[in-house]
Amino acid sequence: MKRSRDREASELFAALYPRLAGWCRRLVDDDGTAHEIASESFTRLWARWTAVDEPRGFLYVTAANLVRDHWRKLERERRAVRRATTEAAVRPPQEDDPSVRLLVQSLPERLRVPILLHYYADMPIREVAVLTGRKEGTVKADLHAARELLRVHLRRSLDPTR
Repeated sequence: MKRSRDREASELFAALYPRLAGWCRRLVDDDGTAHEIASESFTRLWARWTAVDEPRGFLYVTAANLVRDHWRKLERERRAVRRATTEAAVRPPQEDDPSVRLLVQSLPERLRVPILLHYYADMPIREVAVLTGRKEGTVKADLHAARELLRVHLRRSLDPTR
């Protein structure tokens, strides 16, 4: 029993880890952090192995949450640096920064998670709906709303007269 479970976990790791780590890398822009997040996602899966019905979805949702935590930590560090120094060179990114990653990070969680799963993890809408516990129509509406918000922010950042 344990041998079978270990083999199954090893096969899952070999099949999914490279893609999960690559997905995390695109989100956090750092190899080391991406591998830490992917590894932690697998560690959390392993701790709940017998209770998880959909390991791939569990891994991506866990990784998305860890990425969000990482982004929050970076923002706290940026704020601390701003408070500690008055140098202009340490200025934080402006609200209208056109970085898509920062814009996605600023979305409400209800919109951010479907964007991360659908566009960054290449999951079909049906799978995103199952993982988030929402209807497919709701996921489509959330994706549309998120795209509209991102479009408005990008236009505003590229043309400040709007």
